[in-house]
Amino acid sequence: MKIYLAGFDVFRADAREYGERLKALCAQFGFEGVFPLDNEVPEGLEGPQRAHWICQANLELVRQCDTVMANVNPFRGAEPDSGTVFEMGFGHALGKTVWAYTDVAETLVDQAGAEWDPEHLRHRDLQGYTVEDFGLNLNLMLACSAQVVVGDAKDCLEAMAQTKFGEKPAPGAAGG
Repeated sequence: MKIYLAGFDVFRADAREYGERLKALCAQFGFEGVFPLDNEVPEGLEGPQRAHWICQANLELVRQCDTVMANVNPFRGAEPDSGTVFEMGFGHALGKTVWAYTDVAETLVDQAGAEWDPEHLRHRDLQGYTVEDFGLNLNLMLACSAQVVVGDAKDCLEAMAQTKFGEKPAPGAAGG
């Protein structure tokens, strides 16, 4: 089974080496990992042309894979990387099972430091925006469309291996 390895890991200083380690970890569980940086950008592409090529190449990798496994730890703020979230949604739209892992187990209310607003009967963040309170550690659109594992990539792969080759387990079986 081929797994598209989505995540902000592509922005690490050691991204290529880290991708190889993730792919080796996948192999330990009998999976084939596919990392976005497996693509080689053609020489001479710069700026928007380069960005467009990378986008299309990564979408093609998602299409070629059986499932998506995404690192949804907070990136540059309190939320997961927007590109990763897009790839999760794209995989989901293609009918692929999407898996996600994060080391954040706290609910969104706790993560945001939200306070109860008794006048409007909802939790609000410091800017006054409502914080959804479903007891989930991710936005409901992610948490309800992916199998979320609290832990790291290895924990996620272990959960995937315990199911029938990454198919969607029974609700709650993957810890999310």
